[in-house]
Amino acid sequence: MLTLYFSGTGNSKWIAGRFAQAMQSSCHSIEENLDYPALLAAHDTIAVVYPIYGSRVPLIMRQFAQRHSEHFAGKKLVILVTQLCFSGDGARAFVDLFPPKHMQPVYAAHFYMPNNVSNFALLQQTSAKSIAGRKRMAEKKIAAIAADLQAERVKLRGFSRFAQALGKIQGNKWPAMEAKAMHSVHVDEDCTGCGVCAKICPMKNLTMQERMPVQHDRCTVCLRCVNACPTRAITVWFRQKPKWQYGGLSGE
Repeated sequence: MLTLYFSGTGNSKWIAGRFAQAMQSSCHSIEENLDYPALLAAHDTIAVVYPIYGSRVPLIMRQFAQRHSEHFAGKKLVILVTQLCFSGDGARAFVDLFPPKHMQPVYAAHFYMPNNVSNFALLQQTSAKSIAGRKRMAEKKIAAIAADLQAERVKLRGFSRFAQALGKIQGNKWPAMEAKAMHSVHVDEDCTGCGVCAKICPMKNLTMQERMPVQHDRCTVCLRCVNACPTRAITVWFRQKPKWQYGGLSGE
């Protein structure tokens, strides 16, 4: 098994790492500079891990899937997704990126994880107690998934008609929301020109020009820059200045 993941601020990375350890699987971020055609060809089962945005697959993961579509053909597929509340068919949405019956989904699961949206007042910071609880629940679920996979039990969360209906409610709105968000990066007067945001952006959406980050309209809305800026000077989508920042999960 090969585990591939995208993680904006650490939640999906943590799930991918724990799952890969449980399954004795190799584990790589899709941001790594690797020979992915060879990696995919060398494994019969591919596990993908990613966060859900608007009940849909993040732009960066969609682009990765499209680039390597032919190399996913005929593979068994495990889909693990991280979410804040609910996403309906967030895991099943990955299958929509490929032709019908392109792969064989053998497992799909959703994980409730801590909030990383730090610049929207209605979404509050997850408490340390809640984070610890969600990690414990996630570890139990991963152990159960590993046991199911070893016993060849197929479970596909998000593939039912009800789940698809829930996903459609959010997912139909996401393309327009994502298009707006792609060029929504805003930098305020507290920016010191340190360049951290440009260095960590997974889409290379930000470059430094005259010691200021300039966007190139390809943001994947991962919020990595928002949560890592030393002066909290950068926001995405929402213009509210973060009062707190999400630092990911310890032990990644």
